[in-house]
Amino acid sequence: MSRLNFETLLQESVAMHGHLCPGQVLGVRMSMLGLREIGISEPKEKDRKNLIVFVEMDRCATDAVQSVTGCSLGKRSMKFFDYGKMAATYMNLTTNEAVRVVAKEDSREKAKGLFPGIESKYMAQLEAYKVMLDDDLFDVMEVAVKVRPEDMPGRPMRRVRCDSCGEHVQDMREIYQDGSVLCVACAQGGYFEVKNTFLAMRYAEKP
Repeated sequence: MSRLNFETLLQESVAMHGHLCPGQVLGVRMSMLGLREIGISEPKEKDRKNLIVFVEMDRCATDAVQSVTGCSLGKRSMKFFDYGKMAATYMNLTTNEAVRVVAKEDSREKAKGLFPGIESKYMAQLEAYKVMLDDDLFDVMEVAVKVRPEDMPGRPMRRVRCDSCGEHVQDMREIYQDGSVLCVACAQGGYFEVKNTFLAMRYAEKP
């Protein structure tokens, strides 16, 4: 691992995320490792259309993964699975090679002993993650990932209207149920509960 490259990538990640933390260090290092394993050397340049990343946590490390890889939800090159695990899978779309990188749980304990002179366990962990070997930090496994056509970057393949709420659904996320076309929220229940439709009606009436 290039020390200069790591420091540069970490600084860029911190600038985007807003502060330096152990999660930033882990995210940068796991991304460097994952990209190297699948043969991606310039994720933001010539390889930008050849990469998809699947992240399994909504924590600090995910911002670092985005910073290093250039992948994002908006570009549809980052996919989020809410597994609550410090893990990410890096896939080369050209070769179909993919590796899943998982932070080892015992790396926390190993990190504590590397900098005994630092009183703060948080800061000791941060500094240790910078210098620990990849083998001590991560488990790496070769995996196969099937990406559906509707999940690929690019224009939506289809837009349909939900028969219940009237809102439109794209990227083939609709659900067919009892002869109706429904959005996920109407078919399975959404994360929100409508309290007042006044605002929706007011904006709908505007020319």
